[in-house]
Amino acid sequence: MIVILAPNTDTESDDYRLMMNHLTHLPNVRARVHQEVGTQQTLTEIYLIGETGAVEVADVESLPCVERVVRVSEEYRIVGRHADDPRATWFDYNGVRFGQDTLNVFAGLCAVDTPEHVEEMMKALADHGQMCTRMGAYKPRTSPYAFQGHGSACLHYVFELAGKYGIKVIAMEITHESHIEEIREALGRTGHPTGVMLQIGTRNTQNFELLKIVGRQTEFPILLKRGFGITLEESLNAAEYLASGGNRNVVFGLRGMKTNMGDPHRNFVDFAHVPVVKRLTRMPVCIDPSHSVGTRERAPDGLLDVMHVTAQGIIAGANMVLVDFHPDPPTALVDGPQALRMEELPHFLEDVAIAREAYEKRVATAARYQQ
Repeated sequence: MIVILAPNTDTESDDYRLMMNHLTHLPNVRARVHQEVGTQQTLTEIYLIGETGAVEVADVESLPCVERVVRVSEEYRIVGRHADDPRATWFDYNGVRFGQDTLNVFAGLCAVDTPEHVEEMMKALADHGQMCTRMGAYKPRTSPYAFQGHGSACLHYVFELAGKYGIKVIAMEITHESHIEEIREALGRTGHPTGVMLQIGTRNTQNFELLKIVGRQTEFPILLKRGFGITLEESLNAAEYLASGGNRNVVFGLRGMKTNMGDPHRNFVDFAHVPVVKRLTRMPVCIDPSHSVGTRERAPDGLLDVMHVTAQGIIAGANMVLVDFHPDPPTALVDGPQALRMEELPHFLEDVAIAREAYEKRVATAARYQQ
């Protein structure tokens, strides 16, 4: 059961203490408080966990400070979109808003290689009005002999260059809890010129101990990629691990399923699940066309397969796009064959805008017919 308090409820007030005294004395029920501090108001929710079946919704709604109560029936207690809870939700991070009604493009290097390439990427993004990027410092690889990323050695110049070109958020995969502290320290040393969204890659979707640790920190938002060989339900439960730890600023990423049924693409594109995830949860949904397609093949119509599947995900309502670019793909240390070239960035962004406009028109049409 979720108890939603009136906005800007004073947690030091007598009414709040009276309400909490009642909730904390419910038999076999634990109360956990969660707050979202925004620029204009603070929202407080209380999660009642345990034997809540006997707790009457009307009784709790009659308590001081309570705006409404949602009875949770779905398995995804925190990230779930419950039947009687149609609220739009979002979170703001370092000046960028993430929600089920927004769209942010994270174009960048799958793996950081040189400061020169990082700067060229950042400058191109800034020139085209972009505030977000992807930069891989830690790279889990199938082969122990493959390049594993520069790690903490590259963080200082990545963050400094992001600040130089006004990049607000960098999506960066981590593979170990120590990477969080390395990122935190590097941001501190460089004066916090940018923000970082911690990425949990597909190989770690069921690394439950890592999920618990990442979920307990609330400094950085999280991008969780779907596991490439597990069900959607199993991956959504991984997101619940993060949220249950305390961090609800989670974006769910679709990156294709590992099966030869997707050949000749690298993975079977699963972007039809964009509206499914949005229906089942309140999380924004990211698509990763680069790792889904895995090539630079072009269709007879002149469009790259990567651009086609990007449009498919956006027209289905995706809220974030994670896509590989590189100044010189043949020399890229990771996934060069799938990286788009810098001169293709304006075309890619314009195609994204076309698909987003089509999605918004579809939503408006649906609303008109539902009246």
